[in-house]
Amino acid sequence: MTALRDGMAHRRGCDDTAPEPTGPSGAAPRLYERAFGILADQIADGTIPAGSRLNESLVAAQFGISRAPARRALKELERRGRVAKAQGRGYVVLQAPAAAARVIDAADRTGATPAGDSRLVSLSSWERIYGEVENEIIARISFATWRVNEAELARFYGVSRTVARDVLGRLQQRGVIRKDERSRWYAPALSPEHIGELYELRAILEPVALVKAAPRLPGGLATRLRLNLEAAIAEAETISGATLDRLEEELHVELLGHCGNRTLMQAITLQQSLLIAHRFLYRWTPRLFEREPILPEHLDIVTHLEAGRIDAAAAALREHLRISHIRAIARVDAVVSQARPDPLPYLERLEP
Repeated sequence: MTALRDGMAHRRGCDDTAPEPTGPSGAAPRLYERAFGILADQIADGTIPAGSRLNESLVAAQFGISRAPARRALKELERRGRVAKAQGRGYVVLQAPAAAARVIDAADRTGATPAGDSRLVSLSSWERIYGEVENEIIARISFATWRVNEAELARFYGVSRTVARDVLGRLQQRGVIRKDERSRWYAPALSPEHIGELYELRAILEPVALVKAAPRLPGGLATRLRLNLEAAIAEAETISGATLDRLEEELHVELLGHCGNRTLMQAITLQQSLLIAHRFLYRWTPRLFEREPILPEHLDIVTHLEAGRIDAAAAALREHLRISHIRAIARVDAVVSQARPDPLPYLERLEP
């Protein structure tokens, strides 16, 4: 990730206590998240003991990734209190279970080799970079429309054009990028017009999916969603962007996914660029509103659904989507006013 997100999180003070979720509908985890999770587990279970030294180059080598995600994984470990900056370079592990380290710097005397199941290269090639590419593009469409250069993308990540094309195809499936009349890839800006179009489609499709999903819901799902929303409302003044993102996914992805109509869900997921964008916007603007308005709106929907008032739940969902696009525009405006994106060689900003 670039300084675009890191700098904004620092200024807003909205960083959450864990790495950000990877988003709805099977988005591949970002490389740094996977590396962080494995390292955190190894520290917790004593595989990496206190006093072990970690550095970018060896973490990158262990996981088969570049130094950038390795660096971010280490920073996440530092933020979580698992490691601390060491004198000179690298980090020192703070926890002290008695077990042999697997990921240590070149000065360690064991010379242990990382276990095969700790390597990230077991993922398909496109999966290894997909999460980062999606995140970088979503972080920029608040500002403009961007041309995506397939050749530069492949060169930047050191992968083949075929792998880059697979990534772009997945982004197209999720509605993040499109092709223009000359078959060139581009990521459309979250302009007020584009946001309005996406929400208009959602307001048509999602209430239909909710009505179809209602009789198919697993027992207790609506109750679980209600309890989660009530807990979030009780902590509304300190709610995190990650929590808002999770609540959005529970209603708009998990619940609607029980509609039993694959074609309908495919049509809904074509508008996922908006849900993915909200994941980004919630982390940058968690205090844009004094009390987050999606919480009572979601609660109204779920309460109707739990009580068997399916038509009322669908009407509440439709109204929620009708007014949500205004807030989405406000969030985009807030981001644009506070930050500027860093350049990336595979993204070219297109002027209006």
